[in-house]
Amino acid sequence: MQQYHFIKIHTPDEIPFGLLLLADETKEAIKKYIYRSDVYLLKNKNNEVIAVCALYQPDADPLEIKNMAVARRCQRKGIGSFLIEQIKKIAKEQGIRTLIVGTGDGSLGQQRFYKRNGFTAYDTRKNFFIKNYPAPVIENGIPLKDMILLKQDI
Repeated sequence: MQQYHFIKIHTPDEIPFGLLLLADETKEAIKKYIYRSDVYLLKNKNNEVIAVCALYQPDADPLEIKNMAVARRCQRKGIGSFLIEQIKKIAKEQGIRTLIVGTGDGSLGQQRFYKRNGFTAYDTRKNFFIKNYPAPVIENGIPLKDMILLKQDI
């Protein structure tokens, strides 16, 4: 994937909320974590932002993927897996040994994606979507209730 540039942003005005909304329901939900996260962009050879990830590290370990999104036109081309590899490099450089991510109990495609990329389910945050979103969140016709937590030791 030589034609891509993976860069960390340094100012809030660079945050691509439109792209982040592909992976989270509301801008208000994103604002709860985005300003405490390191945000990375993936740009193509035309300097267009085609993917984003927000990484949160409250302690020395683990590193949490709070949001990861790939532009719709670029999905299913290996870009998400490329992002995971870049995130692993960042984690290793910082001495982090574990990555974690959470996704909805009805987010079947996302669960498959993370498992394909070496993550395993390890916990559940009960009623997460009921407590944290004012309106029901529905994916694949399934109202989301719990957050499934996945991790990967690196």
